[in-house]
Parts: sequence; C-alpha cells; structure tokens
Amino acid sequence: MNCLKNLIAKHIQGRKVFIFFAISNLVYAFMLVVTIPMTMSYAHDMKLLDMMPAGYNLKVVTDLFAALGAEGRHAYLFYQIPVDMIYPSLFAIGYCLLMAYFLNKLDKLKSTYFYLALLPLVSGASDYMENIGFVALLNQYPDINPTLVKISSVFSVIKSSTTSIYFISLIAVLIAWLIQVLSKKKAKKNPA
Repeated sequence: MNCLKNLIAKHIQGRKVFIFFAISNLVYAFMLVVTIPMTMSYAHDMKLLDMMPAGYNLKVVTDLFAALGAEGRHAYLFYQIPVDMIYPSLFAIGYCLLMAYFLNKLDKLKSTYFYLALLPLVSGASDYMENIGFVALLNQYPDINPTLVKISSVFSVIKSSTTSIYFISLIAVLIAWLIQVLSKKKAKKNPA
C-alpha cells in the first residue's frame, strides 16, 4: 500500500491533476453528447445498461437489446463501448489524483483518508468489468447467459456505489479545504 501511496503522492502536482481531470471530463462530455444519445436513439426511451446504477436483470437486458435492434446493438458495441473503454482509466487516475491533491492540502494524505483516493480506482476497474460484460452480452444476443447478466449487474452496482461514495466524500473534502483556506485568510487579516 505504501508503494501506491508514494506513486500517487508523486503525481499530485496541480497542473498534472488538472490535465487528467480535464481530459477525463472531455471524454465523459463526448459520451454524454455524442455516443450515448446516438446509441439511445435506437432504444425507444429505454436506458442503456450503463445508466442503470441499481443494476438490471435478464429481462431488462433482453428487452433493451431487442429494442436497440441490430443497428443499435452495433452502435452500442462499436461506438459507445470503445469510448467507454477509454474513460474508466482517465476517471480512475484523474479523480484519484484530485482527491489525493485536496487530501494533501489538508495534510490528510498520509492518514486513513487516503483510502478515499482509491475509490475511483475501484470504480474504474468495475467499469471495465461492466464493459467487458456488455461486450459478451451483446455478442451472445439473443442467447444471453443469465449468470453473465448477474455478474455484469454486480459490477454496475459496484461502479455506481463507489462513484457516489466518492463524490459525496469529495464534496466533504472540498468543504473542509475551503474552511481551511478561509480560516487562514481570516487569521492573516486578524493576527492575534
């Protein structure tokens, strides 16, 4: 674990953190504006599996893939998923470094709070497993393996849960950092 801590600590310069954060969000914006709407246009108002944070079952997957049709399944497999295979690593690195950056500003990087910086890594790994599951499910259609649906759904839930916990934690850390900054400014204005 110390090796990972040292690796992360070595890369939390503001510029590097900003670059990963910006690239990650540009790719995410591209998915939100281009590939997800394009794929969803075939889905007849059904959500894509990626957009189901509470998971899904065999019926949902079968209904979605049927609604997508051959062209929609092709779009999912060859447009949405390839971009979504780039995003998890950018998210994992960018948001791990972002949390570590602010924890370091609070002098908490070497504490147990460090584990908050690992949440994006768990989320990113789960996103990859989810995407691998989607590829397998799309390639199996119409003979979808129910066990694979359950496994893929578990990774979807892990991804969404860790992402939610991460963002709640990030908001708390940002509030703590802002309080620290404001306290230091106030102390400079009113020296004791």
